[in-house]
Amino acid sequence: MKILNLTQKSPVYTSNVYLLTGSWNALSDVNTLIDAGRDPQIFQRLQEASTGVGKRKVEQVILTHSHYDHTGMIKQLKEAYNPKILAFSSTLEGVDHVLLDGEKVKAGDGYLTVIHMPGHSTDSILLYDEENKFLFAGDTPLIITSPGSDYGNEFIRTFERLCNMDIQTIYFGHGDPCQENAVEVLRSSYQMICCKN
Repeated sequence: MKILNLTQKSPVYTSNVYLLTGSWNALSDVNTLIDAGRDPQIFQRLQEASTGVGKRKVEQVILTHSHYDHTGMIKQLKEAYNPKILAFSSTLEGVDHVLLDGEKVKAGDGYLTVIHMPGHSTDSILLYDEENKFLFAGDTPLIITSPGSDYGNEFIRTFERLCNMDIQTIYFGHGDPCQENAVEVLRSSYQMICCKN
């Protein structure tokens, strides 16, 4: 699996937009975007990206949630590449497939497991690659450094599950990934949640 952040150093406010491709760009791989962002420069970066001969640059887009900074380029992506749009939300315009908690989706040359984790929004999901041990978090708050906020029961239960998963890298909807001690970071955050609840 190859991961490329198409909005790194973007001049406009946008979410990160990750392009997932297979390691060898095989015809069976599914070129996937995690979120669509709102920076039109992603089209130039897509043209420059190695995505395989005879394949569409983008075959599907998986949305971590429905906020505008993650979905702003959906219409333009549809017009340019006609990808399938996947999201947990059933009301977001342009969605072709409504995801379910626990569903597995092929992306690049691997599979992502959908984890519904409402908190940042009711339709927030995480995407976990068990083989490569990475997690796409969207805007779900996973780094919590002080107690004092209220979290719902489903959020807390899901956070506890994450602490028991083999996660080596967390890719956030904004900012740089957490590539060191990811599980320890999650467990420390969970302790902050438990201090309040």
